[in-house]
Amino acid sequence: MALAAFHHGLVAVAVAPAASSAAAASRVPRGGFLGLHAASPAPLATARRICCQSINSANVLGASSSKSDEAVPVPVVMIDQESDRDSTIVQLSFGDRLGALLDTMKALKDLGLDVTKGTVTTDSDVTQTKFHIMRFGRKVEDPDMLERIRLTVINNLLKYHPESSEKLAMGEFFGIKPPEKKVDIDIATHVVVEDDGPKRSMLYIETADRPGLLLEVIKIITDTNIDVESAEIDTEGLVAKDKFHVSYRGAKLNSSLSQVLINCLRYYLRRPETDEDSY
Repeated sequence: MALAAFHHGLVAVAVAPAASSAAAASRVPRGGFLGLHAASPAPLATARRICCQSINSANVLGASSSKSDEAVPVPVVMIDQESDRDSTIVQLSFGDRLGALLDTMKALKDLGLDVTKGTVTTDSDVTQTKFHIMRFGRKVEDPDMLERIRLTVINNLLKYHPESSEKLAMGEFFGIKPPEKKVDIDIATHVVVEDDGPKRSMLYIETADRPGLLLEVIKIITDTNIDVESAEIDTEGLVAKDKFHVSYRGAKLNSSLSQVLINCLRYYLRRPETDEDSY
């Protein structure tokens, strides 16, 4: 008889004699968490070497494992405040290397969040896992909590997929190996403001990622008396690509205020060591 037990985010596998393996396999359900399908059973000689494995791993509950010589894909973490009226959407992809992400879901719950829905989609060789999360029955709006969510997801990715360390800016702070190529913050930083109707504007920011970046951006925006209505926060490897719907006294930003905001953000983001009161 083969036993599989989930405990504290780990899967413990005990291998029984081969004579009973066929009978046991017939009793294993085909569907996995969030509709994922279980990976094909490994040969007995291989299975004996599996003692303990994270359920974030691609070898558990459905995602296909990667070849050792395959190029490491770019991890992408997106926090979407726009698409769903009631919940915040967190989407994560890392090629086809992600499993069911039960450890990530538990980490989000440990922040006091409710995971109300989860979906998995596959497009070509990329598996995208999406969580709908709420806090106190509504979407998460506190910038500090949004940054904690972002860092929690990235930290879990670094923990269970250490090969992602050299592809993430956070690998320099929390990973086992910092990125070999660093982003030139002067070249990578772009700030654009465009009209998005008569009552709001769209602010686009692209810059080198670092811990606390979201809080820094929100502080600069609010210090210029501009309101943030919604946001989409993307972390693509070494770079952060964020979009904010902003307004000033219920209207879109005029050209003068837009330029002030752009100048403040460019100055601060390109010189993160600058005293925050100097801009």
